[in-house]
Amino acid sequence: MTDKELMYVEDALSHAQFLKTQCDDTAKKLSDQDLRSFVAGLSGKHQQIFGSFYNLL
Repeated sequence: MTDKELMYVEDALSHAQFLKTQCDDTAKKLSDQDLRSFVAGLSGKHQQIFGSFYNLL
């Protein structure tokens, strides 16, 4: 993997981690259970994306 490719993967990891954290924080603040479940699902999806990028390393 080139240095530039590694930088792209690291950037993608950072974005996925940030989005997961944002979803987790938002889900805690929601009172609507359906919406909370949806946002928690998004958090899980971002965790999967993070794992996919991490496995590239």
